[in-house]
Amino acid sequence: MQWHGQLAVVTMPGEIDMSNSAAIQEALLLAVAQRPAALVVDMTSTTFCDSAGVRAVMISGGQASAADFELRLVIGSPGVMRVFTLIGADQVVEVHESLASALEAAAEDQHD
Repeated sequence: MQWHGQLAVVTMPGEIDMSNSAAIQEALLLAVAQRPAALVVDMTSTTFCDSAGVRAVMISGGQASAADFELRLVIGSPGVMRVFTLIGADQVVEVHESLASALEAAAEDQHD
């Protein structure tokens, strides 16, 4: 986890599936427990994400919402974006194409 002011960024691996989704969920929930102003999940280098990975990310999104801050996703791969779009996750969580865009939007929301 890296901090950009009060914004936490957790970088995801190239592939997220059943073999590593529990560890990813744990890392994201640890980040949520730190209570950042916003949690950015950087999936820029992720080229594969199955339903276990989506579940891990979305559980942390629910926890962030319950703690009254937002989770934002950065998705670079069209295939990964398709998975999140198919299940409607992109309607629940804000998705960005770049880390800079996600950090900028989160910083702007802090000042509103």
